[in-house]
Amino acid sequence: MNLCINRRVLISAGIAAIMAGPVRAQPIFRLGLTPVFLDNDAAVIDGLRRALSRGMGREIELVQRRTYQEITGLLLQRSVDAAWLCGYPYLQHADLLDLVAVPVWRGGPRYQSYLIVGAEDGAEALSDLRGGTHAFSDPDSNSGYLVTATDLRRMGEEVEGFFSRSIFTFGHRNVVRAVADGLVRSGSVDGYVWEALAVIEPDLTARTRVIARSEWLGFPPICARRDSLASEPVRALQGALMLLDETAEGRQALASLQLDGFQAATAGLFDGIAARMADLDP
Repeated sequence: MNLCINRRVLISAGIAAIMAGPVRAQPIFRLGLTPVFLDNDAAVIDGLRRALSRGMGREIELVQRRTYQEITGLLLQRSVDAAWLCGYPYLQHADLLDLVAVPVWRGGPRYQSYLIVGAEDGAEALSDLRGGTHAFSDPDSNSGYLVTATDLRRMGEEVEGFFSRSIFTFGHRNVVRAVADGLVRSGSVDGYVWEALAVIEPDLTARTRVIARSEWLGFPPICARRDSLASEPVRALQGALMLLDETAEGRQALASLQLDGFQAATAGLFDGIAARMADLDP
């Protein structure tokens, strides 16, 4: 009921703005993107940009960088207006950042971290991977680093001593490729990414096997600086995200992302990630 009311309020506000008279040109809105599985999919990225631009009534520039740290830094420095982050960097800077929206995937705003090995590998659990090589996505990624690092800590182990060598690929798709190609024995990857790749690149994921899944954790959110959350541009982004499924262009963008939509979120959604952060650095 509240969601329907919110949609009507947003739509009514948009109609009122149109009837008020000619709309003046708006400044370009800069949205940062971290290296999720879309990092090389220009058509998917452009579809998202066009759908959000139409919903916001202004041009959008999508800003991409190689690491979570770089995008988070741009957001903290006000070089981007908002950014699609991960729950881990959001919580690292929770004193300065706040939540704009969170994606809904398979009916809810949560996802899992997957531990993967090669399709022919006999490992059945993390404990079987001692002495092997491992691929992480990014040191500031929840699913691509924090989950495995804390699972090892809970076993009384450390990443450096447990694996013979570990690497960062700076992209979840790259983790899957590294494992599939035999460059490493195992990898830590975003479960949403692995499942999305299973649809668009089934030959790739077929060369890997999931041996462990984490608990359900808060899906990587879109964030803004707390002191700009109430600003008109950020509120316009929030409204456009919430209404993506109301337009054909928005539904196409969501389908390309394999998402159901976006919804509001509170910090409590990320309590599971916060608990793992506390385990890693007690």
